[in-house]
This record gives sequence, C-alpha cells and structure tokens, in this order.
Amino acid sequence: MTPGAPAGPEDRGEQPRREPVEMSEAEKLAVQREARHDVAARGSRGDPLGLQHYLARARSGESRRPAEPDRPPPGAPGAAPSPAGTDSGTVPAGQPGPGGAAHRRPRVVVGMDGSSGARAALEAALVEAARRGAALDVVTAVPLATVWSGGAPVLGARVDAIRAHAARQAREQLGQVRGDEAIAAVPGVAAVDVQVRAAEGYPARVLLAAAEGAELLVVGNRGRGTVRSALLGSVALHCVSHAPCPVLVVHPAGAPERPLRVAAGVDGSAGSRAALAVAIEEAARVDGEVEVVAAYELADYWTDLEVVGSPPVEQIRDTVRDGVDGVVEQVLAGRTAAAPVPVIRRRVVQGSAGDTLVDRACGAYRLVVGSRGHGMLRGLLLGSVALHCAMRAPAPVLVVRPEHAGTQAEPPRPEPAMAGR
Repeated sequence: MTPGAPAGPEDRGEQPRREPVEMSEAEKLAVQREARHDVAARGSRGDPLGLQHYLARARSGESRRPAEPDRPPPGAPGAAPSPAGTDSGTVPAGQPGPGGAAHRRPRVVVGMDGSSGARAALEAALVEAARRGAALDVVTAVPLATVWSGGAPVLGARVDAIRAHAARQAREQLGQVRGDEAIAAVPGVAAVDVQVRAAEGYPARVLLAAAEGAELLVVGNRGRGTVRSALLGSVALHCVSHAPCPVLVVHPAGAPERPLRVAAGVDGSAGSRAALAVAIEEAARVDGEVEVVAAYELADYWTDLEVVGSPPVEQIRDTVRDGVDGVVEQVLAGRTAAAPVPVIRRRVVQGSAGDTLVDRACGAYRLVVGSRGHGMLRGLLLGSVALHCAMRAPAPVLVVRPEHAGTQAEPPRPEPAMAGR
C-alpha cells in the first residue's frame, strides 16, 4: 500500500466489488430463456450479476476452445477408448452441431439419454443408417438447468466434466448395442460411421439443431423425464412437432410379421401423399409390402330435432376407395421409372382414423403418417391423427411433412361454415 493512498477493499480485508459485464439484448434473452425453468424451480429471482459473469466466462472460454473439439489423443490422461468408427466430440452451448453447412453426407441423428427407450431408438437408428448408407450422429444433451448449484452456475472444468461424462455414457451404450448379435447381423451395421456428441442445452432444442440437414431423426417414445407414465415424452413430442426432417418414434414392440408390411395412412391431403411416397420407399428398401389404410366415419347431423342421414354406407366406401386409388396413382406417377415398386394393398375401414391406424400398426414393420391431415386446425404442424399414432401405435411411427417427401403443400382452404359452431 502506498503511504497516503486511500485504503482499497483488498487492504480492508473486503472482497472487491464485482462489476457487471455488459450483455447484448440477444444474450439477455437467451439467458432468460435458459434460466427460466431453473429460477422457477428454485423459487427465487436468480442472480443477474452472476449470469452476466457466467456469460463472460463462457465467451472467454469459447475464444480459447479449439475450433473442432475432439477427445484427448490416445494414451493421454483421461482418454477413453471409443468403439470403432466413433468420435466422442462435444459441442459447446450455442455452437453449430453436426447439422452445420460443412456436413453434406447423408446423416441419421438419434437422441440418447440412457433410458430404455433411448436404447431402442439407438438400435433402430443404427439399422436405418446401415440401410440408407448414411452416417450416424448420436447426440446427448446436458440441460443447462442441471448445471446450476445454489443460485450460481457451475463453471469451467465442471461443465466440461459433465459433458464428457454424458458422452462417455453414450459411447458405452453404443458399444453394448453394437455388440448385440441381432444388430451386428444386419448387413452394413459394422461399417456405419458413428459420431458421439454431447451438447449443452435442453434435449429437444439440441436434437432439433442437430437434425438440420439430416435424413432422419430417431427418438424413443419415452425418456428419463419426471412424468414417466406419459405415453409420449415431451422431447419426442417436441421433435415430432418441429423437426426439419422426418422423425421416427420408436416404440417397444415385438418382431414384425413377414413379409414386412409398411402401413400408411391416406386421407387425400398433401401430408398423406407424402406419407405414402415415403412408405413406398421404405417398403422397397426392406423388400416389403405397402398397406394403404383409409378410414371413414358415419356421422348424423341433427336439425330441428330430425335426423339428416348420411349417404348409403356402400356409396361412402366406394367414394373413399376411389380416392385412395387416385392418391396411389398420383404418387406412383411421381416416381422414376427405374425405382422399384413394392406390392401395394388397399384397406378401407369404417371407424376413426387414429384408432384404425393404430390397429393396423399391430405386426407392421412401420407406420407412416403425415403430420397434417384434413382437420379444421390446418395450421398445426402435428395433426391429431399423427399425434394419436405417435403416442399409441405398437410399432415404430414415421412422421413426415409434405416438404420432406418433395410433395407440394396445399394452400390454406376456407373453413367449413359449421367450423365455428
């Protein structure tokens, strides 16, 4: 201390005052979104000053982080052996994942969280990647809400250690799945190029970012959330509703019937045409058959206490069958001449569409549905029938949108006069 100089906080044995770090508006909004759930869970208002220092620490750490994170070199302390053909890179928060512009190879993405549903999803994803000749990205997420302690974020090496632990668990489960005799017997599985990546963020958000540019996103129907009795986990539901690519929801199921049958729900909408186009591709890939399923319901309308009856049942059935034939012809006309055409069978059933499709999924190799049908709420990305199937079907459910299959989406139509009544 210089003689005559005023005593500072350090000289008086006090902690120096922590000055806030300026944040951009975008950073403030991002912090608020990421911390909202955690702050609500703690029942407090959080620590804005701590958040600012956390961001500053993260920014300075990212500037020192290598551009392409990688695991320690072989033989280095902490290095863990990876299964053949795998990479255990981690993705920092806010950084582009495997869906970046530099990755142009065909990719299948699967979400991992250590649950039994995630293992079934990983098995299906490995088989899908082998059959498509694609690489596989195994993505595990470290939610930011889990790395906060006592109102302050866990920083630096502890966050890196958590990410590394999550990636290590995913690699271990990958090794177990690859060692399964049934999976190993699938042609091409051993040659699949697999990358394991751990990223900070909420699982659904991480998976959607990783799925950019991918051919397929695979998720289990349930994860490790607190509501374990839910028929469809919140992460799977979010991915099915918002993914930029087709989503395969894997349900625990027995062996499919032979010959392999791919069921597709058709109602004449653009989404159902996309579903049929994808179902034909799926069936051709596994040398299976396509079952085109259409359902109709008989409805009575009451006017002045008198029943206005529906047309005869035979007429309705014939109309639906003709519509199915027209959709099949339209989809087949859009295929290249050299593309193989599997056996296509048609089934027209009286009943609700959701229940009928779930019933036909029994014993099927796969059920393919469009994300939007002919319901009144046409703005929803996930229609009620697709949601019903994704929740309850006893077979893997593949959800596609028109743009996924190269099908032109339908323009909005005026709502029926009875829609608001």
